[in-house]
Amino acid sequence: MRILLAEDQAMVRGALSALLSLSGEFDITQAADGDEALALLKTSEFDLLLTDIEMPGLSGLELANWCQKNKPKLKIVIITTFGRAGYIKRAIESGVGGFLLKDAPSETLIKAINQVMAGKRIIDPELAIMAVGESDPLNDKERKALQLAGEGKSTSEIAAMLFIAEGTVRNYLSEAISKLHATNRIDAARIAQQKGWL
Repeated sequence: MRILLAEDQAMVRGALSALLSLSGEFDITQAADGDEALALLKTSEFDLLLTDIEMPGLSGLELANWCQKNKPKLKIVIITTFGRAGYIKRAIESGVGGFLLKDAPSETLIKAINQVMAGKRIIDPELAIMAVGESDPLNDKERKALQLAGEGKSTSEIAAMLFIAEGTVRNYLSEAISKLHATNRIDAARIAQQKGWL
């Protein structure tokens, strides 16, 4: 089974790769971040993407969205240290087959990979309970504008990056601030980040 492992922490990536290689069932290709993973997905064939969520470049959720549109047969398992409800819901919507915490035992990971390959959906029970929590009030455009604002980008920079008018950016940010009951764009970005909506 060909697995693409996308994980930005070198030690974690090396340990996971070594662990999976020991089983003898898996051929592992490593990617150090989301952008490298996307480049590999475009040029090579894999059976499964095993990815972290928070990485430089594309996040694991953005990779999952890309795969859903461009490689619908590719199975996806997310491993993360973050058990945020918003992440889980977005992962499920992106067609992710498995969602596990990094502190799960190694046997759990290998079993989950095999079950996802067999067409099942595996979500850590604690995470599944969490996912029933609050729903994400942001739409995609508000989320993108808020994410860039949270990175310190100005209204004009956000407008240029998203190819929209500055007034439209202000409207998106204003809507996000209102929906999150925040005091300003930075506060809104912080709230959304904590809940896993960014």
